[in-house]
Amino acid sequence: MATKPRTTDWTAQMRVLGQRARAAARVLAAMPGATRADALRSAAASIRATAGPILDANARDMVRAQTSGLAPALLDRLKLDAARLEATAAGVESVAALDDPVGILVDRRERPNGLVLDRVRVPIGVIGIIFESRPNVTADAGALCVMAGNAAILRGGSEAIETNRALHAAFVAGLGAAGVTPHAVQLIDDTDRAAVGAMLAADGHIDLVIPRGGKSLVARVQAEARVPVLAHLDGINHTYIDAAADPAMARAIALNAKMRRTGICGATETLLIDRGFAAPGPILAALADAGCELRGDAEACAIDPRVLSADDEDWDTEYLDAILAMRIVGGVDAAIAHIAAHGSHHTDAIVTADATVAERFLAQVDSAIVMWNASTQFADGGEFGLGAEIGIATGRLHARGPVALEGLTTYKWVVRGTGQVRP
Repeated sequence: MATKPRTTDWTAQMRVLGQRARAAARVLAAMPGATRADALRSAAASIRATAGPILDANARDMVRAQTSGLAPALLDRLKLDAARLEATAAGVESVAALDDPVGILVDRRERPNGLVLDRVRVPIGVIGIIFESRPNVTADAGALCVMAGNAAILRGGSEAIETNRALHAAFVAGLGAAGVTPHAVQLIDDTDRAAVGAMLAADGHIDLVIPRGGKSLVARVQAEARVPVLAHLDGINHTYIDAAADPAMARAIALNAKMRRTGICGATETLLIDRGFAAPGPILAALADAGCELRGDAEACAIDPRVLSADDEDWDTEYLDAILAMRIVGGVDAAIAHIAAHGSHHTDAIVTADATVAERFLAQVDSAIVMWNASTQFADGGEFGLGAEIGIATGRLHARGPVALEGLTTYKWVVRGTGQVRP
């Protein structure tokens, strides 16, 4: 399918989209949470009712993506089938079932002069979401923004353009059936890359940009944005097997953390093993037998002949594939130092039966998510009980880790007085 001629004045178009979104956001913010939830349930029903056209659109996208040589990991993210589409609809319903974050009293204090100060959760406003490959983001992001009282402007990747159109049309039809304006969730129905630049420069029209995609997309957003950005650049996640780890548990966690789904941002990319751990061989064998290419330091290579020699780039690579870097380290402090030097502050895990060592790791590893005796593949908003997530944030401001409803709100101070004036 040919893209549209690049004649659009995207600055002007973004102004129109932003004005519509701002008006919708004001309505959503004042709307009872139960009404927003009902609208999302209607959107989920509309997705189910339109499953045939959505899957047909996805099939066309898949053929075009395969012909153009899209990477296997991205093809997997792009593909929808009946089960995945049902999961998307169920995800919208799961967001509708969550507690409304808007209007929650964060804290209250009364000053000596009688002023009562409430800190109350409010929507952020208009959120721009730029994403690649995964068409389910159209519904996930739309649902989370609406439930948190925000309007959304979505821009998906060219590889999923037809799927995004069909899914968005179904979603907003469901919103409309429940009395919510379709301007609450708008889709930029164009593959022109200039639209992304206009979104990033739309200060005053968009309050927050969230990129979901590959490293090049996120790097561009972070470099060019004049709007605040909530994102993570890499998922260079580590699993550290401590000397006190249970061998069977360590083997199961390492295998799952890498091989359950290699193309997600929660997959482990580097395995660190304590030199004092008694049974590294079965872990390496299980990974190699499962089809994982192992790249290790000299000590790791000596354990299993299938381990290839790692180079410096391997410690800083997010493979998103069945490839794993491995290093033998001299204890938890060495593991923490390696993660500090090479990690991306996303998700890091320790496997150990020693609670003291575990707590040191949890306290000293500066990542958005730290885990003890669990697979890094649990780095997901749904697994955290947050509903569908809009992304993982690895920065230190506003929100960290899986960003769901609460992460899509801010707060304001509400001050009530009885005539006080400041001396």
